[in-house]
Amino acid sequence: MNAPAKQTLSFAALISLVVGSMIGSGMFAIPSAFARSTGGVGAMIAWVIAGTGMLMLAFVFQNLAMRRPDLDSGIYAYAKAGFGDYAGFVSAAGYWIGCCLADVACLVLIKATIGQFFPVFGDGTTALAILSASVLLWSVHFLILRGIREAAALNTIATVAKLVPIATFLFVAIAGFQRDVFAANLWGGEPATLSSVAGQVRATMLVTVFVFVGIEGASVYSRYARRREDVGLATVLGFIGVLCLLVMVTMFSYGILLRPELAAQATPSMAGVMEAIVGPWGRVFVSVGLLISVLGNYLSWSLLAAEVLHSAARDNTMPSVLARENARGVPAAALWLTNGLIQLFLLVTWFAEYAFILALKMTSAMTLVPYLMVAAYGLKLASSGNTYAPEEAAQRRAGVACGAIATVYAASMLVFGGTKYLLLSALLYAPGTILFVMSRREQGKAAIFSRAEAIACAALVIAAVVALFALVTGRLVI
Repeated sequence: MNAPAKQTLSFAALISLVVGSMIGSGMFAIPSAFARSTGGVGAMIAWVIAGTGMLMLAFVFQNLAMRRPDLDSGIYAYAKAGFGDYAGFVSAAGYWIGCCLADVACLVLIKATIGQFFPVFGDGTTALAILSASVLLWSVHFLILRGIREAAALNTIATVAKLVPIATFLFVAIAGFQRDVFAANLWGGEPATLSSVAGQVRATMLVTVFVFVGIEGASVYSRYARRREDVGLATVLGFIGVLCLLVMVTMFSYGILLRPELAAQATPSMAGVMEAIVGPWGRVFVSVGLLISVLGNYLSWSLLAAEVLHSAARDNTMPSVLARENARGVPAAALWLTNGLIQLFLLVTWFAEYAFILALKMTSAMTLVPYLMVAAYGLKLASSGNTYAPEEAAQRRAGVACGAIATVYAASMLVFGGTKYLLLSALLYAPGTILFVMSRREQGKAAIFSRAEAIACAALVIAAVVALFALVTGRLVI
């Protein structure tokens, strides 16, 4: 049998993976998600903080792509190179689970959107909604099994298609913008004090993380890039483009509806804002655009989740069975496990009071740990001077600055997210460690963990036990 041809991705396809991964459910839900927590001033400050932190992370990805071209599937490989096997595993597992949760958010939002026109789908968590979401889940599964390049091409088409309704919304919102409404929304209806604005900003931070998740899309697929230098540039350009769209969608919405009305809009709230400007057809138009967007977003997450799991298995951090590919070069075993986990999460949404918000914030919490490790490795590499020539002192200082800011940002977001989501994250990380143990035993390692790794694992297990106890006693509610 002939070996499958090596599949490669162009610069445009890499940008599409970044943009396609980032533009999804969050973009269409952002008006009400922000309005529930903050006014215009707080929103702008939140975007400045989040935009700066994530831009520094994008620069870290760009720098590492150039400095360590030997490391494929960046978000996992960088953590392992910088901090050891178990750190690499935690990064891979956290990112993989985060991708699965993002797919759940996409599926719930798709059904919630349809539920606005067909009530039987409700908020996306009714029996019929979960059943139909499961059918969609496995349909996409078999599509991806046909080939990564084919799936990436479909993602590129979906990325272009999803930009049309967003651009239309912005054009209409600019035309319908009301200065007096925007002025009334500036301080969120609260006193114009530092403590008030600070509280509003903090309440929005996990939301901003969610809409930026996917910035690493090109890095994860770096082994498929035709040119290695395309990876970093695609990451930065894709991020800047999406950031501009997010800021415009958020700020122009404050000029259409007063904050209480904006906050009360059902998901997807962009549809409600559009309806307020042009009438009922606006809701239908945006809803159709959302379905296209989120389907493309869902496909991007499915690709990223399976690829990270597969890469970790190839590097002996996950069980070797997950490294198996089918005749078309698709990581089939990793894809089966990924979609099995998504199916399990879908069933859990039946019991969640606010399934979409839970999936959104849990995605943010799970992916912040891998982001923190990437940022810290970028800082470590630049600080050590490895891969930097003596005449590259300026580049090294820039690398230290970007790595430091990105590290502080990711760590701060974990703290701002609150104890609830850290505990729930531990509840997912701890049992996932079984895969690491299986991999180490498979390799015949005498010691599963080093001393430092054993302490880290024990801390995760203790946090998971606390989370489980809190769930059982009702002190922690999903």
